[in-house]
Amino acid sequence: MPANSAIEKVFLDELYGMVADNSLILPTLPEMALRIRDLAEDDDTSLADISKAISSDPALAARVVQVANSPAFRTRTTFNSVDMAVKRLGGNMIKNIVTSMVMEQLFQSTTEVTDRKLRNYWHHATEVSQLAMEIAQFHRHLAVDQAMLAGLIHDIGVLPIISLAEEFPELLRNEAQLDRLLRNAHTAVGTAILKDWHFSDEMIAVCEHHEDLQYHTEGPAEYVELIIAANMLSGHKKADMAAIAEMRDIPAFDKLGLADLSATLAQSA
Repeated sequence: MPANSAIEKVFLDELYGMVADNSLILPTLPEMALRIRDLAEDDDTSLADISKAISSDPALAARVVQVANSPAFRTRTTFNSVDMAVKRLGGNMIKNIVTSMVMEQLFQSTTEVTDRKLRNYWHHATEVSQLAMEIAQFHRHLAVDQAMLAGLIHDIGVLPIISLAEEFPELLRNEAQLDRLLRNAHTAVGTAILKDWHFSDEMIAVCEHHEDLQYHTEGPAEYVELIIAANMLSGHKKADMAAIAEMRDIPAFDKLGLADLSATLAQSA
């Protein structure tokens, strides 16, 4: 992705360097991180409780699945949901991993700009995840738990951009420039992260193509098409739909049987 200024090039070079040398830390909301840490350290907490808590935070959900698919734990099965990853790792292991990850990833934002953007992202990711789960229930070939993960991680590339921006005062003083970076770079950054973490091809495709409204595949809808639709139906994106003349022109809506619904929503946006 070409940078629009010298500062953006420096920023992206550093960011991709962190992805390459595995030094990237994804921020999470402080209160969410502390709540999950407390759950993980409680001997009375069940795996289901931990799984549910992890699934409420995009950064931690992505990390847990990444660890389950790492060489130390990998089997012939690729784990595409938080529930699968938690069951694979087991009680004591997942509690230790979550506790260490939470402390590593605890993001104490020092600026109003980055704190607001992090919270906006978290809200959007959970909304898209919920919409994806609801749509997936009407398509038997789409697993609801994988739909949830796809929604949580579709914009995962924005997290390191937000975090690293704390070290670039020029970007914090120019919010329009930061927004441009988030908009233009998040798919490439997210794709690089998930490839490095050995996520499944389906989840990588979600990161890479979810902003491409003309993306389509042969056969039944795939998770990337599910997230394209859920992303556009979310409050964060719904206003954009009013500018689209015909929802049936978006392959994902047509394939998922949502064209009429989305047209109605566009009129009310």
